[in-house]
Amino acid sequence: MAASKKASSSKQPTGKQLVIVESPAKGKTIGKFLGDDFEVLASIGHVRDLPSSRSELTDKQRENPHSALGVDLEDDFRPMYVVPPGKRDQIKTLKAAMKDAPVLWLATDEDREGEAISWHLLEVLKPKVPVKRLVFHEITKSAIAEALDNPREIDTNLVEAQECRRILDRLFGYEISPVLWRKIRPKLSAGRVQSVALRLLVDREIERMGFTSSEFWDVDAVFGAKGEPFEAVLRRLGKDRVAASRDFDTTTGAFSGKDGVRVLDGQAARDLVARLEGKQGTVQSVEEKPFQERPAAPFTTSTLQQEAGRKLRWSARRAMGVAQLLYENGCITYMRTDSTALSTQASDAARAVISSRYGAEFLPSDGPRSYKTNVKNAQEAHEAIRPAGSTFKTIEDVKRAHGADAGKLYELIWKRTVASQMPNAQGMRVVVQIEVEDAGFRASGKTITFPGFRRAYVEGSDDPTAELAEQERILPTMTAGQTIDVRQLEAKGHTTQPPARYTEASIVKALDKRGIGRPSTWASIIQVLLDREYAFRKSGRTLVPSFTAFAVVRMLKEHFGHLLDYSFTAEMENELDAISRGEMDRTAYLRGFYSGNGKPGLHQLVVSGIEEVDPRIVCAFPLGKATNEQGEEKDLEVRVGKFGLFVSDGENNASLVEDTIPDELTPEHALELIEIKLKGPIPLGNDPTTDEPVYVKSGRFGPYVQLGDMVDGGEKPKMVSLLEGMVPESVDMATALKLLSLPRDLGEYSHEDKTDHVFAHLGRYGPYIKWGTDSRSVPPENGSILDIGLEAAIELLKQPKRRRGQRAPAAPLKELGNHPESGEPLKVLEGRWGPYVTDGKINASIPKSIELEELSLSEAVELLRRRAERMKAKGGGRTKKKAAKKKATKKAAKKKAKKKASKSKPKKKAAKKKST
Repeated sequence: MAASKKASSSKQPTGKQLVIVESPAKGKTIGKFLGDDFEVLASIGHVRDLPSSRSELTDKQRENPHSALGVDLEDDFRPMYVVPPGKRDQIKTLKAAMKDAPVLWLATDEDREGEAISWHLLEVLKPKVPVKRLVFHEITKSAIAEALDNPREIDTNLVEAQECRRILDRLFGYEISPVLWRKIRPKLSAGRVQSVALRLLVDREIERMGFTSSEFWDVDAVFGAKGEPFEAVLRRLGKDRVAASRDFDTTTGAFSGKDGVRVLDGQAARDLVARLEGKQGTVQSVEEKPFQERPAAPFTTSTLQQEAGRKLRWSARRAMGVAQLLYENGCITYMRTDSTALSTQASDAARAVISSRYGAEFLPSDGPRSYKTNVKNAQEAHEAIRPAGSTFKTIEDVKRAHGADAGKLYELIWKRTVASQMPNAQGMRVVVQIEVEDAGFRASGKTITFPGFRRAYVEGSDDPTAELAEQERILPTMTAGQTIDVRQLEAKGHTTQPPARYTEASIVKALDKRGIGRPSTWASIIQVLLDREYAFRKSGRTLVPSFTAFAVVRMLKEHFGHLLDYSFTAEMENELDAISRGEMDRTAYLRGFYSGNGKPGLHQLVVSGIEEVDPRIVCAFPLGKATNEQGEEKDLEVRVGKFGLFVSDGENNASLVEDTIPDELTPEHALELIEIKLKGPIPLGNDPTTDEPVYVKSGRFGPYVQLGDMVDGGEKPKMVSLLEGMVPESVDMATALKLLSLPRDLGEYSHEDKTDHVFAHLGRYGPYIKWGTDSRSVPPENGSILDIGLEAAIELLKQPKRRRGQRAPAAPLKELGNHPESGEPLKVLEGRWGPYVTDGKINASIPKSIELEELSLSEAVELLRRRAERMKAKGGGRTKKKAAKKKATKKAAKKKAKKKASKSKPKKKAAKKKST
C-alpha cells in the first residue's frame, strides 16, 4: 500500500472547499459549524473493498491464480480492491463536487476504519488540489474549529493495520469455510474473531452439560432486639461451619469436601428448627467497619454495550446504532474507544453540573478524578464516551430532539460521566454473631453515611434512589452478651446452579477482558453468530449455541489448533496495534500467519485438515445410555448431518429441530423421539369433508398432523405442527381437524377506512392473528388459537404491536375515559422512564409536576395534542410512515383487483397489424 501523492494544478479552483464524511447525518451536523465556504458530502461508508465475488474483478485481475481470494498472495498479499456497484454513483457525485473545490478535507472517523475510508477516497478521487485530514473526537463548534486549525496527513500506519486486519479476516474465512462445507454442512462460515467468540458460547454450554446440581440447606431466622425485628442466617452448627454455595465447585456443582464444613440436608435443617423454636439467643459479638465505594469509570465501548444490555435490555447492535446517532448529532464524543480518560474540558463540565445540581459537598476536594486505561494506541483512543462539548446538553433536550432511544442512552452516558467526577460513597458495615444453643447465626447490616456518586448513578440499577434504599440494611443497636428473642425460624433449601449462559452484555465483557476483537467489531460479531444460526436467543437475552456450533468448534479446536486459542487471537490484536504504531511490518506478519512462523501456517492447516478431518467424529456428540420399551439399553448420540440434526441409537434415527437446547437434551428424550418415529404415523381416521386420511406424524421440526397421503407427482399434503404442550398420543380427530383448519377465517373486521377478514394462524414463532398486513401474537392467557373468536381477535388488534418476546403490557395505572374527538380510550401506563398517557397510537410522558391521581381527561388530551405536534414537526414519525404504508397497501390492492378483473374478461381477438 502506498499513499497517493498530492498533485497541483496551474489553474486554482474558485468554488467551495469540499469536506467528505462517512454519513449524511454526520455531514449535516458538521455543516452547521462550517459556514458557506464549505460543501459537506458523504461517502456513505467505504468506497472500495475486497471483491465479494470474482465477477467484480477486471479480466486481468481474474487471470491471477488467487483471484478467488481477492488477495494476491505472491505480490506481498496485495489486496485486489474494487468499487462496489452501489458506490459508483456516489463517487461520480464526489468527483463532480471536487472539480471547483480549492481544498479537499477528509473528515472521516478517527479510528482505523475512518482512516482507511479517507485513504480509499484519496485513491479513487485522485484530487489535484491540496488534501487535508480533519480529525475530531466530538462534533461541536469548538472541536471542528480546532481541527480546521490543526489538520494532518493521512496516517498510513493506521491504514496498514486496517488493511492487514481485512486481509487476515478474508484469508481465515475464505480458506477455512470450504473445509466446513465439505466436512460438516454447506453454507457454514468461519471467522477469525467470530469463531473464537463462538467457542466461548460452546465451552460454557459444555460446562453446563457436565454440571451436576447439589442440594444444601440452611436456616433463616428472624430475631428481635429491643422490639425491633432483624434477619440472620445460620452459619455454624457445633464446631462445623454450615456449607454455603461457595463450598461447591462452580464448574461441576460437587461439594469441595473441605474439613470442618457440614452439608445439611432438608431433614437435618427441619429438625434443627424444631429444636430451636421458642429458645432465646445471645449476642456473641458486634463488629463495625467503615467502607468506601468508588464510582465506575466513564464509559468505553465495551462498558457502554454491557450497561445498555443490563439496564435497557438492548442488543449490542442497537446500543451502537443509537450511540452513532448521538455522536453524529453532536451529543456525545466518539463512541468507539478503549479509553476511560476524560479531558480537562469534560471534567470541568461535569464538575459544573455537580456543583449546580447536587451541591459543593458532592465535589471531590482534591480536584478532578482521573482513570487509568490500558490502551497503548493513544492516537486511536483520545477519550472515554461522554456528553460532548464544554457544557453538557440536558437529557430532556436530547430526548426531545432525537427520540426516546437516544434519550435513554444519553441519560446513561450523562449520569455515568457526572458520577465519575463525584466523591466515593461512604458507609458502615455491621456484623453481629448470635448463638442459639449450639447454632451460630450471622446478621449483616449496612448504613450509607454519605451517598457520594450514588446520588447521580448506580451501575446496573435503573433507579439510584431505590438502589440507595436497598443498599441500606439497618440493624438495631446491640451489645455483646445481650439476650434476644427467636421470633421465627425457617428451613431453606438451595440448589447449586450451573454457570450462567452468556448474554450479549456478558459476552462483550468476556471478549473485552480477553483482549479479543476491538470496540468496532463486537456488535457485528454477535449479529453474525445469530444470523448464521450458530446461536439463538433464549428468553430474549441469553445466547444458546446450536449443535452445529458444537461441530464447528470441535473441528477448529482439534484440527486448526492455535487459530482458535484465546491467547493467540488476543495476541493478534496486539500485533495489529503494533502495525498501527509502525512497530511491525504488515507483509511479514501476513506471510507468517499464512505460511507459518514457528507454528503451522493457515495454508498448511487447511491442507492437512481436508485430509485428516473425519466428519463421523467431529459431527457426533454422545448423550449417554437409555433403556427402550423392550428393556434394551441403547447408546444415544446427536449427529450434525448435511441436511440437519438428528439423534441416533446406532440403528435408528429421528430428526431434531435446529434450536434444540444442548444441555436440555437427555438420552431418554432422544430415545423417545426415535421410538415415536419407529411407530410411524398414527392414523386418526378420515376427514369428513374430503374423506382423506388424517395422521399424526413426527418430523424434523417436531410432531405434526397431516391431511392425505404423499403421492408421486401430486400436491404436497397439508401439514400443521402441534401446539406447544401437545403430545402426539393426546391428539384426537377433533383436535387434528381444528389444527388442519388453520389458517381459520374468523370473520370480517372494519376499522377507519379498512375492511378485511381476520385469520387465525400458526407460524414458526407460535400462534397469531392476521388482518390484512397487520398481525398480533396470541399470548397463552388469551386461550388456544384453535378456539379464539372474532371478538377476542379484534381486542388483540386494538393493542399496540409488541416485539417477539416482549411481555404483555401491565394493567393501566388509571383509565381516564374516551378521547372527546377520536373516541379512543385514554389510559395511563407505567413505562421504563415513568408513567405516560396513551390513546393506543400516541404516547405522551406525564410531567413530574402533575400528580397522577389529579390528572384529568382534559389534561391528558392536551399532553397528547402537544406530543402529536412535536411528531408532526419532526416529519410525522411513525404516524406519517403508517399513513404512507396504508396508502401504498390500498394502492397495491386496487392494482391487484384491477388485474384480476381484466383476467376474468373474455379475451378479444387480436386486431390485424396495420401495414405501414
